[in-house]
Amino acid sequence: MNPDALVTAACPTINDIGWTHYFVPDTVAKGEAVGLDVFHLYFLGRGGVLGDVDALQVYSAFGYFNPALVTQMWDEAKAICDPREAASLYMECCAGVGRSRLSGIDGLEAFCETAGTINAAADPTGLALYAGIAAQPLVDDVPGRAMQLVSVLRELRGSAHLLAVRAVGLDTKTAHFIHRPGDIAMFGWSEADTPVVTDVERGLLEEAEALTDRLVRPAFAVAEESQADAMVVVLDAMKVALTAS
Repeated sequence: MNPDALVTAACPTINDIGWTHYFVPDTVAKGEAVGLDVFHLYFLGRGGVLGDVDALQVYSAFGYFNPALVTQMWDEAKAICDPREAASLYMECCAGVGRSRLSGIDGLEAFCETAGTINAAADPTGLALYAGIAAQPLVDDVPGRAMQLVSVLRELRGSAHLLAVRAVGLDTKTAHFIHRPGDIAMFGWSEADTPVVTDVERGLLEEAEALTDRLVRPAFAVAEESQADAMVVVLDAMKVALTAS
């Protein structure tokens, strides 16, 4: 499998499963133990890799959300818990999902080696959220580390996509609405904020998707063909394990 094929095959699965730890009961419980409900933990745990920064900086790294929602959730959450502590907690929650769901998957250690090599090869320039999570320490056990690496690589493409969306001249609210029109309220927008979407905006988003692939391709290109093939097989198995009832 060549690098382009690897990006095409792997990135959608990474996107689908890299957030698995966000809202599971164990994460909810760990957040409540430090005084954060699941939504405040989402903003502080995911954004806390940036450190104790201003809410506008968090919004600039997240995109898509109404800035007012980011400000409210971030400021409320960091009044309860230190952002870096929340980030470490979130990474541990991620590892916990790996330990509970991925332990029986064949090839997981080789997956960690390949995913780790890709992560090490990625250029973090301009990718604030990815740079933050990539600096977080990973656990030593294979199932936990595998899940953490999937989450890290999800932020790699997510941060690159945010950069690409702005580079083609599309605002993130419109980009997100094209992808998920039913979720506008979840991201803090009202019906009055609904953007007008034409073929022009849809074309710009397609352009941004292609640019995103070009931005992450050099990192994925470090995987040898056999490693790439095996990585996709393991990702598929991980998706089955993580989505099983």
